Amino acid sequence: MYILIAILAFGLLIFVHELGHFLVAKACGVKVTEFAIGMGPQLLKKQGKETVYSLRVLPVGGFCAMEGEDEASEDPRAFNNQSVLRRILILTAGSAMNFLLGFILLVVLYAPAEGFSSPVIRDFREGCPYEGVLQKGDEIRSVNGERIYFTANFSEFAAADPDGYLDLVIVRDGKRVSLPGTYMVPVPFTDESGVTEMRYGLYFAVEPASPLTTLRYSFYNCLDFVRMVRRGLVQLFTGKAAVTDMTGVVGIVDIINETGQSAETVVQGVENVTYLIAFIAVNLSVMNMLPIPALDGGHILTLLLSKLYELLRGKKPDPRIEGYIHYAGLILLLGLMALVFYNDIARIIRR
Repeated sequence: MYILIAILAFGLLIFVHELGHFLVAKACGVKVTEFAIGMGPQLLKKQGKETVYSLRVLPVGGFCAMEGEDEASEDPRAFNNQSVLRRILILTAGSAMNFLLGFILLVVLYAPAEGFSSPVIRDFREGCPYEGVLQKGDEIRSVNGERIYFTANFSEFAAADPDGYLDLVIVRDGKRVSLPGTYMVPVPFTDESGVTEMRYGLYFAVEPASPLTTLRYSFYNCLDFVRMVRRGLVQLFTGKAAVTDMTGVVGIVDIINETGQSAETVVQGVENVTYLIAFIAVNLSVMNMLPIPALDGGHILTLLLSKLYELLRGKKPDPRIEGYIHYAGLILLLGLMALVFYNDIARIIRR
């Protein structure tokens, strides 16, 4: 069941992404020649006023084909004849729709919640060594420059500090207060049953749920997802993570299946999988905007560079150059996808 959900989820992510391009292109008056879900030969198609709507054999991929997107066209409604701003809006629309989908899924998940964990200090455990430096009612706004949206963020970034000296920013009585070099490490606390655990000794408040707080915390969660992607990319480019650690479609389907199967109930499994799909949606939103050839972010970069070249040289660059760049980028991406696919299969076989 969860494998089927994963396949349907990928179809939804692709549909929403291409729908974003389609809607904004239409709103900008650009001629869309075909809107397709899936790849390969056509299964079904319907001719609209000017657009062919098609469903294709392979349930992966999809596209929104626009006049003048890949080659020059004299049609005034062609993509290549639109202003830079309009073309950027069309190119960013797909990622914006993926981000919106992730946000909506989180809103649905959080709708039944009665409250949200807030990084506001409600109280201190008896013997907490940080009482005094911090006070009741303080909101921990950031740790070492990282925004704190939830209480879990505080433990995550505080524990990641190598020496325990934290650069804190708090909000106290409505004013931002900086507390650089505050020494905070987990200390032992013993509960009533005699179990000793390492804790910071802070009790955080719970903010009652309302429509506004549900929307706000759902958006915070999306921003937290974006940060997770950013940190993953930093680890990849700094060598702290390897290409073999990357996961592709096969690996994600496997993770979704495992996430659902490990849940105690079907309802909990569906909720966990929905949360994971929301993360994937936001992840795709960010990754697609990276300035890499063949991605929308790469198209935006070459668009801006072409406009700069035109302003400096007084003439447009040869459009074939941009085509070669994106073709080379596509080949590299396909090679990376093949490597990740192989690693996913090997990882599953070894398990």
